[in-house]
Amino acid sequence: MAIEKAEVFVTSPGRNFVVFRITTTDGVVGLGDATLNGRELVAAKYLETIAPSLIGKNEDNIEDIWQYLYKGAYWKRGPVTMAAISAVDVALWDIKAKKAGVPVYELLGGASRTGILTYAHASGVDFPSLFDSIDMYRDMGFKATRIQFALPGIPSTYGVAGSANAQQGAGEKGLRYDYEPARRTTVPVEEVWDARTYLNTLPGVFEEVRNKYGKDLILLHDSHHRLSPIQAARFGKLLEPYDLFWMEDSTPAEENQEFLRVVRQHTTTPIAIGEIINSWTDYITLIKEQLIDYVRSAVTHTGGLTHMKKLMAFAELFGVKSGFHGPTDVSPVGMAANLHLDLAIPNFGIQEYMKHSDETLEVFHTSYTFKDGYLHPGNQPGLGVDFDEKLAAKYPYQPAPLPVDRLLDGTMHEW
Repeated sequence: MAIEKAEVFVTSPGRNFVVFRITTTDGVVGLGDATLNGRELVAAKYLETIAPSLIGKNEDNIEDIWQYLYKGAYWKRGPVTMAAISAVDVALWDIKAKKAGVPVYELLGGASRTGILTYAHASGVDFPSLFDSIDMYRDMGFKATRIQFALPGIPSTYGVAGSANAQQGAGEKGLRYDYEPARRTTVPVEEVWDARTYLNTLPGVFEEVRNKYGKDLILLHDSHHRLSPIQAARFGKLLEPYDLFWMEDSTPAEENQEFLRVVRQHTTTPIAIGEIINSWTDYITLIKEQLIDYVRSAVTHTGGLTHMKKLMAFAELFGVKSGFHGPTDVSPVGMAANLHLDLAIPNFGIQEYMKHSDETLEVFHTSYTFKDGYLHPGNQPGLGVDFDEKLAAKYPYQPAPLPVDRLLDGTMHEW
């Protein structure tokens, strides 16, 4: 038994995805995801570069192949390398589980829970639209909701589907509450940011939400790397009366982990970070010094199941839980990988969930299910995801870069 074929597909059913498919000499197929939002073609080219080196290798030797790709590259880490390694790794786990006739989570230690608590994305340009969004997700069964709100005087706000730039070239029909930031354009859309307006607005938003919905609704929020350390510390302090599950990516600690010491010293609001962190090396200080409460990386961007399971085992020693990245730019293959790991690890926290478009779900057939606020990966052998190659070919790649941010005076800023 050996790897016979390793193929890369780039398809755009609603948005761009990078799919990696391995086929063994005995005909077993495994799928992986290397989607890197706004840089999909770069990840695809990396996979095309390493694919020939996989041919003839024993597909069962997952750990050895992971080490081969990671240590053998010499240029370690980084989002492109780790997304490509993840695609290979997840495809191999898919194959191994199919050969064993069990879902992937059974090979990761079995189920540690019956369901996976998940949160939705609610947003609004004003309180009526925000409440409509929250109500929509509550009616669907969600018990946890991320809250994002338009800033007065700012033309577009991260995470707010109804803001002006969020609709520009979005490639979607009609208003969507589950905001998709990538635009169908060759040049990034420029957005504007003002931290003062943000800090003066958001605490009042959470006060209104708590007054309307009470204490039972689980609330989360994403600052998306835009605050300085002392601004993030102040923000966390202002949010304490509203009992957030977490504040996410409050400051760009992926650039300097020291930033979170300032935040941690001033607030008890739980801290989630890691959406763009892609290796265990970058988590050592954050976890060991308990500067975070939740790991936000996705299996897709962080070296696959092999790497993420080790990372979460390390995190368990320090009381840090999972909160894996699960937007629509993680394909259904990547989402399924998240869910299998969610179900297995003892230190699970919560799972982000944005339902993919109907077009996407026609190309990717999934077995995972959502009911009463909980997801489950299903019990089909492997990941439980099938890929329709012929239908995928009808959706060619379309440029869709992420936006960029400037301050009110025109200075470039973190998006």
